[in-house]
Amino acid sequence: MTDQNPPARIGLVAATAAGRRHADTVTAAWPHARLVEGETVADALRTAWADCDAVIAFLATGAVVRIVAPLLDDKRTDPAVVVVDEAARHAVALLGGHAGGANALAEQVAALLDARPVITTATDAVDLPGLDTLGWPVQGAVAAVSRAILDGEPVRLIADADWPLPALPPNVRAAAEDPTDHGYRLLVTDRVVPPDERTAVLRPPSLVAGVGASRGVPAAEVAELLQRALADAGLDPASLRCLATADIKADEAGIRNTADALGVPLVTWPATRLAAVDVPHPSEVVRAAVGTPSVAEAAALLGPDGRADEATLLVGKTATAMATVAVARHAPRGRLAVVGLGPGATDLRTPRAVAELRRAAVVVGLDQYLDQVRDVLRPGTRVLSSGLGAEEARARAAVAEAAAGRAVALIGSGDAGVYAMASPALEYADERIDVVGVPGVTAALAAGALLGAPLGHDHAYLSLSDLHTPWDVIERRVTAAAEGDFVTLFYNPRSRARDWQLGKALGILAAHRPPDTPVGVVRNASRPGERVHLATVATLDPAVVDMYSVVVVGSSDTRLVAGRMVTPRGYRWRS
Repeated sequence: MTDQNPPARIGLVAATAAGRRHADTVTAAWPHARLVEGETVADALRTAWADCDAVIAFLATGAVVRIVAPLLDDKRTDPAVVVVDEAARHAVALLGGHAGGANALAEQVAALLDARPVITTATDAVDLPGLDTLGWPVQGAVAAVSRAILDGEPVRLIADADWPLPALPPNVRAAAEDPTDHGYRLLVTDRVVPPDERTAVLRPPSLVAGVGASRGVPAAEVAELLQRALADAGLDPASLRCLATADIKADEAGIRNTADALGVPLVTWPATRLAAVDVPHPSEVVRAAVGTPSVAEAAALLGPDGRADEATLLVGKTATAMATVAVARHAPRGRLAVVGLGPGATDLRTPRAVAELRRAAVVVGLDQYLDQVRDVLRPGTRVLSSGLGAEEARARAAVAEAAAGRAVALIGSGDAGVYAMASPALEYADERIDVVGVPGVTAALAAGALLGAPLGHDHAYLSLSDLHTPWDVIERRVTAAAEGDFVTLFYNPRSRARDWQLGKALGILAAHRPPDTPVGVVRNASRPGERVHLATVATLDPAVVDMYSVVVVGSSDTRLVAGRMVTPRGYRWRS
């Protein structure tokens, strides 16, 4: 599974009526895909190759190979090619597996056509992360080092800092630089590295170039100055994370065009923020012109996140007639993904959740939730498991791993932000950590879908667990929901140790609802043992409810229609 978006321009080529039907299915789902016509199928395929970012050919693999073979140039610029057979049984990633996105496209096409993706890239076949799939530019002997990783040969991982890499196999081991060791190396650095046949280089996004300029500066002058500054410092431009400048330069075409040409964002800061940064070369002339004694150096240090204390100025301001640049290195930050797994069914787990689990080097979670996702994790992923009742310990463990510079996924069921792990984790996560939230299908949504449409109007979520919230607070909230006539959903409704709270809450609601108000109980939504039970506020027996249940109590407008709970929106057509 993948959370990548399909390429912007997809050309479809078909020779038969069946192929055109499959193409219609693709265009219905992806409006940016189009059927490419030609006098012959070969002409259509050549046109799609020239005009599109990716090609889906509903043809025989051999025919596609013969037609595109003379067109091949460079895997980094050639379009991705996916071949689908006449019966749409298979979607074959033929060309551009990683670099062109064909592997991801084959999975997406297969999902649309109910076909099987066929991916032969070696790393994918054995479930290892390809060096060109880690999200950073990779240079050097990529094929040789990838083959060494696949063959289980020792590969030394040498990093300038603790970057949050995904899980790597055991034969890739962190090591110090050793000039006498001529084995395979994977370097993680922004430094220029002499090429050799056994070294691949990952370029982390560590560098920020601050740019100042006179009005009307040519883009060529900015670009040439920046390239020279990087080269003189022995830094590789592939590690540029962004360009940064003052707000008043946000519309300066020479700066903006340089950022676009480099493929990096342009970040701008107000003069007041820039002026607060301590720089080695302040200028009163600059202060008089733009309101801050430094643009280039201060912007380089602030970077994209405004954390100048985490940056080191590597290149002080250097200037031409109309441009000034400075370069700072920003320290790596740990990465914490808080991932909601959904209610339990694998097809209700989002592609983004899967991608984050595969991106992580450390996964932290409740033991029973980890058992649901072990097949998704990459080899080498470290798993930190604990049992019920250890929420705070799990949160602290995940934050500690991320603060140490690692890529961490903290998992929870449903949506991690709804009575789950996001809140306790983010209480401890400080500025050293980049946090990524991955929403999930929460139990209330899964239960609502099974019951019908009980959440069609305003509703309130309440937990009946008084382990962390005093009952008198819970009681006030239930009363407020009852008086406000909200559809009310109860999480943690009843356990063996807490067997009276649900009855008490239902009694409060019953005082503000007709006795025939529908109530739905859903146990194990989307999981084995799923059960749906319908009753009313007057007839529900709390004994049918446990901690695996969600209880949905309708508002005074909720009704049963053909055995389904429906809360009307109040549209005019209802009257």
